[in-house]
Amino acid sequence: MLKAAVLGATGMVGQIFINLLNNHPWFEVTAVAASERSKGRKYSEVANWKLQNPIPENVADLEVLDVTPKAVKDVDLVFSALPSDVAGKVEEEFAKAGYVVLSNASAHRMEPDVPLLNPEVNGEHVILIEEQRRRRKWDGAIVTNPNCSTAILTLSLKPIYDKFGINRVIVSTMQALSGAGYPGVASLDILDNVIPFIKNE
Repeated sequence: MLKAAVLGATGMVGQIFINLLNNHPWFEVTAVAASERSKGRKYSEVANWKLQNPIPENVADLEVLDVTPKAVKDVDLVFSALPSDVAGKVEEEFAKAGYVVLSNASAHRMEPDVPLLNPEVNGEHVILIEEQRRRRKWDGAIVTNPNCSTAILTLSLKPIYDKFGINRVIVSTMQALSGAGYPGVASLDILDNVIPFIKNE
């Protein structure tokens, strides 16, 4: 069982990471980290839990740590649910300290030596980790995922591409209200409306 830390654990994406990792056969959440205002308190006291499942018992009593490699110790890998404006620098600090960081943020998505991984579509891109370690001279790694629309779209297009090839795709997406983070777009703004552009989405 690999010990995992969740950075940005009190936010919506952090809560989803914790929920998905609960009872996972490979990972156990043993550390949670969040902003300064949550640091030093019990996770159950500071997480405004939004999910239907209750906070996992093994996580509820964990002390919320500072979002630094010095504070987060004795873990095998790190799941990052940090906002993109914070994630870039923090994730690099963890990679420099030797941690493998699995990031949901967009901060490193377009960097040529960072795998933008959707395992069912391009699992072989994990080989970029070795290139990243060589170029950046660190023992850790940063691995990112595509945004939500791209992740699902590529899953459906991959078998079609493999069988027939694809010349062109035109896509329109409708994002969830919370797509830009909870609480996202104010609820009344969406009533009887479609918003053509949501910043940071």
